[in-house]
Amino acid sequence: MSSSLTIRTKLPHTGTSIFAVMTAMANRYDAINLAQGFPDFPPPGQLVEAVNKAMQEGHHQYAPLAGIPALRNAIAQKCLDDYKVKVDADEEVTVTAGATYGLFTAFQALLHEGDEVLVFEPAYDSYVPGIQLAGAVPVFVELHAPDFRIDWEQVKKHINARTRAILINSPHNPSGTCWTDEDARELEKLLDGSDILVISDEVYEHITFDGIRHHSILQYDGLRSRGIAVFSFGKTYHNTGWKMGYVVAPPEITHAFRTVHQFLLFSVNHPMQHALAEFLQESPQHHRELPAFYQAKRDLFLSLIEPSRFTFSPAKGTYFQLLDYTNISDKSDTEMAEFLTREHGVASIPLSPFYKSGSQDKVLRFCFAKSDDTLQKAAELLCKI
Repeated sequence: MSSSLTIRTKLPHTGTSIFAVMTAMANRYDAINLAQGFPDFPPPGQLVEAVNKAMQEGHHQYAPLAGIPALRNAIAQKCLDDYKVKVDADEEVTVTAGATYGLFTAFQALLHEGDEVLVFEPAYDSYVPGIQLAGAVPVFVELHAPDFRIDWEQVKKHINARTRAILINSPHNPSGTCWTDEDARELEKLLDGSDILVISDEVYEHITFDGIRHHSILQYDGLRSRGIAVFSFGKTYHNTGWKMGYVVAPPEITHAFRTVHQFLLFSVNHPMQHALAEFLQESPQHHRELPAFYQAKRDLFLSLIEPSRFTFSPAKGTYFQLLDYTNISDKSDTEMAEFLTREHGVASIPLSPFYKSGSQDKVLRFCFAKSDDTLQKAAELLCKI
C-alpha cells in the first residue's frame, strides 16, 4: 500500500550530532575515544552504594515535581558553602534529568516566537536546536582561538529590542576557557535596567585549574535576579549516564520553568535523588577535590603530548584540551579528526561544527577525563604523527 504521508521536521537543517558521528567512527576503527566527554572510570563507590540502598528502601515511585526536599536542601547548602549565596530550596531549586534537559526546558519556558538569544560560539551543539524549537532566533557572537575572549563592544552591537536572553557557558565547552570576574561584571553592567534574561550553563563549575575559581551568576546580584543557572551531577560525580542535574533561579523564573517541566518530564529518577542528597551531605570533599583531580589528568596529558607536533595552551577549565595541528596538516578540522581516528586510532572533536559559520581555527578537542593508562596510549599514538 502506498502512502502520501509527509513528515516535516522542525529542525530541517540539523544533522546527526558531531559527538555521535565521532563516537561511531571511534567504534568502527577501534580507536581510543577522546571525542565524547565522558569518563572511563567509575563514580564514587559510596554514591553507588547509596543508590542501591535507596532502591532497597523502596524509593521506586514518582518523586515530587521539583525534586525531593532532602536533595533540594542539600543543593541549597552547597550554594551557600561554594558561593556564599543563600538559596531558597523550595522556591529556587529544581532537580532535572541532566543539564541538557534543564537548558531545553528553560528555553521552552522563557522564550517566545521571534525572541532573539545571544549565543557565544563555539557553542555546545544542543543550544541552537533548543532555542529554535522554542520559536526564538539565535544571534551569534564568535570567539576564536587561542584565548576565546569576549569582545564586549561586539556584544553591545548585537543587543536590540528583540533580545530576550543571553546564553553563557563557563567553564566553556569546547574551548576550556573560563569567564573572569571582569566578564561577569561587564555583563551585569551591560544588562542593568533591561529585561534581558541570562541562561547560564555551569556544568563544569568544579573543574577549573591553576587556582582559577569559577564565577557563577549566583554570585552577582544583577545576574542572579534575571538568570537561571544550570548544573550537572554527571560531570561532578563521573556518572554522565545517570542524567541528573539541577537549576537555580529566582522564584518567578523557577515558577515559569516548573510550569513547562511538569509536562515534559514531571519528576526525576527517584532513588538517584536520595543517593545524591546523602552523598552531598556526607562527602562534600569530593567536589572540592575535583580541581586537583582533573588538573593532574590535564597535566599528565599535556606532558605526554609535549614531544608531539601539536601545540596548545593549557585548558583553564572543563575536562577538554584543545590541540592545534597547524604544524601538521592543512586539512580542515573535520577532515583532520576523521584522519586521526581512521589512520592513527585516536578520536577527537573538530570545532567547526560548534560554529554556525563553520569557522576554522585548526584545533581539535580532546577529552582527558580518562584513566592514566588511556591517556598514555592515546598520547603515544598522537606523538607518532
